Amino acid sequence: QVQLVESGGGLVQAGDSLRLSCAASGRAFSSYDVGWFRQAPEKEREFLAAITWSPGNSVYADFVKGRFTVSRDNAKNTVYLRMNSLKPEDTAVYYCALRDPQPAALETLSSYKYWGQGTQVTVSS
Repeated sequence: QVQLVESGGGLVQAGDSLRLSCAASGRAFSSYDVGWFRQAPEKEREFLAAITWSPGNSVYADFVKGRFTVSRDNAKNTVYLRMNSLKPEDTAVYYCALRDPQPAALETLSSYKYWGQGTQVTVSS
């Protein structure tokens, strides 16, 4: 079993930056792909970014390219999501998730097996 804990969310102003962390425990972290998703009130959960277990390739949703950066530190069992130039529409609960490497696209929400509890990000205008 794997437990995931997100942290780093909070209330910021438009244009600010945040770095979210996703810490894993329970099993070796380095063999999983890791994705970041978010869910705003009354909206579906959406894919943001993901990083593969090896060689650490990353994929981004078009609407975050150039603003968000995903990275991982396998030695610390932690994946990060750096978010720059935040906008009010980025307000949501942010989740990280793990999956076994597989053919399904990294954007596929249903391919992820383990989920964190989420961290709230609120961006004021």
